Amino acid sequence: MPPKKKGKGKGGVGNIIDGVDTTSMTREQLEVFCHRIKEENEREREERNFFQLERDKLRTFWEITKNELEEARAKLRNKDRQIEEAAEKNEDELKFYKQKVKHLQYEHQNSLTECKAEALVSLKMAQDDHTEQERELLKDKRDLKAQIREQEMTHQDQTKSLKLQHSEEISNIRTQFEQKEKELELKYEKKFADLKQELNTKHTMEMSELEERKNDQITDLTKHHEKVFNEMKNYYNDITLNNLALISSLKDQMEVLRKQNERMSKQVSDITAENKKLKEPLHQALQDVTEYKRQLEHYEKDKLALANTKAKLGATKQELDDLKWANDALQLRFEKLEAEKDELSSRFVDAVLEVQQKTGQKNILLQKRLQTLTKVAEFRDVIIGEMRLMTGIETDATTNTNLEKLLAKKNGIIHDLQYELARVCKAHDDLLDTYEDKLQQYGIPKSELGFVPLRILQDGQGGLAKSPAGLVTKNR
Repeated sequence: MPPKKKGKGKGGVGNIIDGVDTTSMTREQLEVFCHRIKEENEREREERNFFQLERDKLRTFWEITKNELEEARAKLRNKDRQIEEAAEKNEDELKFYKQKVKHLQYEHQNSLTECKAEALVSLKMAQDDHTEQERELLKDKRDLKAQIREQEMTHQDQTKSLKLQHSEEISNIRTQFEQKEKELELKYEKKFADLKQELNTKHTMEMSELEERKNDQITDLTKHHEKVFNEMKNYYNDITLNNLALISSLKDQMEVLRKQNERMSKQVSDITAENKKLKEPLHQALQDVTEYKRQLEHYEKDKLALANTKAKLGATKQELDDLKWANDALQLRFEKLEAEKDELSSRFVDAVLEVQQKTGQKNILLQKRLQTLTKVAEFRDVIIGEMRLMTGIETDATTNTNLEKLLAKKNGIIHDLQYELARVCKAHDDLLDTYEDKLQQYGIPKSELGFVPLRILQDGQGGLAKSPAGLVTKNR
């Protein structure tokens, strides 16, 4: 590609060359201007040579393309001729195949007619065969029916003869059975009469034996009853005599008992009087017994309560010993944790100071870098403006676009730096929040730190601009 032109050469009138007045130029400026014009002349010459070469190349390419076009047209004509020949050949083949199809259709029609004739002949022959077979089958059917009728007649005759024979056999068997029945009836009637007579004789003998045994038993019982009656009579006579003697002795005892009763009545009256005297002391004694029983019950309860209390006291002492041991262990653990807390607190303070120092240095570096870049951008803008004024070059769309891209790039760098600064500030504030939460968790007041944590202020104080970190981290 040829180099692009930066400006068109304009023929000047008087001392104006290429739109520039040379009257007010010094020698050095004129030399520079001449040198620039020579460079433009050389560039124009190079462009002319380049365009001549391009023209020659285009002419060569045009001739080559023209030749290729002629060859392509010749090939196209050949292809058209081949297509026409192929079409003619295709038409000839089509006519040939049409004639061949007609011939095949004619042959097919002839063969179809012959097949139909042969089919009709074979159908006629098949019908004749079928008719003949049907006649034969009908004849066979009539013969079979005649045979069946003959067999039925024969079967009926056989059935009648069998029925007659069976009836004769039944009558003979019935006669024989009746004769046997009569014989058996006579035989068993005779046996029944003999058995009845034998049983009657046996029954008569048994009854006579029973009568004799009954009479003997009655005689024995009569004798036994008379003997028992005499014994009872003697027994009751003895009892009567004994009762009379007992009555006389009981009368004597009654007299003695009456006297004893009188004596006992006197004793009862004396005892009643004495009982009245002892009733009140008895009532008092019963109350004392009730009180003693109640005290005894309370004593048992107190005794059980004392035993339970002693057992609980022993368990409580054991639990107290365990708690003392656990307290000692917890005290040791507390001292260990206190030491660990002090160590962690000191380490955390050192880490916070180190992080604050690093973040402060990084923030200062980023601020300085941002200020430097801002100054450089402003300086470049001033230089570009002065160069435009000095050279008198008007800004076209391309230059404006390049400048806008450059400014957008610089603004992007500035935005990235601001974002990095905001991220570092947020990390610093989050670290301080975590540290304060840990201090609050372990119960350490902030006043024991010995310093005030440095926070990035939200309003851009301390040399820092506003950033999105202020929306996330609340500075206190």
